[in-house]
Amino acid sequence: MFPKILEIGPVTIHSFGFMLAVAFLIIAWLAAKEFVRRGYTADDAWSATFAAMIGGVLGAKLYFLIDHWSETVQDPTGMIFSGAGLTFYGGLLGGALAVILVTKRRKIPLPNLLQMAAPFVPLGYGVGRLGCFLNGDDYGRPSDLPWAMAFPKGSPPTAVTVHPTQIYEATISLALFAFLWGTRRRWDKRGAFSFGLFLTIAGTERFLVEFVRSNSAVGLGLTMAQWFSLILFVLGMTLLARSTKR
Repeated sequence: MFPKILEIGPVTIHSFGFMLAVAFLIIAWLAAKEFVRRGYTADDAWSATFAAMIGGVLGAKLYFLIDHWSETVQDPTGMIFSGAGLTFYGGLLGGALAVILVTKRRKIPLPNLLQMAAPFVPLGYGVGRLGCFLNGDDYGRPSDLPWAMAFPKGSPPTAVTVHPTQIYEATISLALFAFLWGTRRRWDKRGAFSFGLFLTIAGTERFLVEFVRSNSAVGLGLTMAQWFSLILFVLGMTLLARSTKR
């Protein structure tokens, strides 16, 4: 695909990093509008978005390094500074922790924060998955379906046609963003309903997509990502139940 967008001397702009930057700029712009609508400031939105970017990238990379510990030990520099290797669940945990710490100082209640953040997490994830597609990593198992494709310049490269799982996840995530953004006013007084809906759908989506990914099982035939997906699903259903009761 296009793992490198531009090379100027020693400076290389990787497609994944570029898409990640695009995602956070779009999120910051939309978040500023939503924060102001909910009675906060645009500065609050930019601070939260910057915290999500830093915490998310660090958390995603740390999770990836731990999950691929044998490769990390063999080539720590290459693994740390590679253009790929960012894991969603590590990014979600790291980004969430960073945002909560920042917004707590700005006295933004957690339910309000979760409601405002709900559309932006799938937006960032969906655009990030497009970056994975351009970089040629995180693809699925071999497939002979009409839309299967090879990634000869991928990370790692493959000449065998595989499931383009990046496109699967990007499509679902961006559709979820569009729905949550379009209906956000409807759930203003429903606690963390929108975030519960996001967790439920995101957990279900990733759990199912893992069946055509190449990740190894860690217990009961399920991958680590599927176990995390189950946790997200349970948390999401809990939030939905509480919000509905409220």
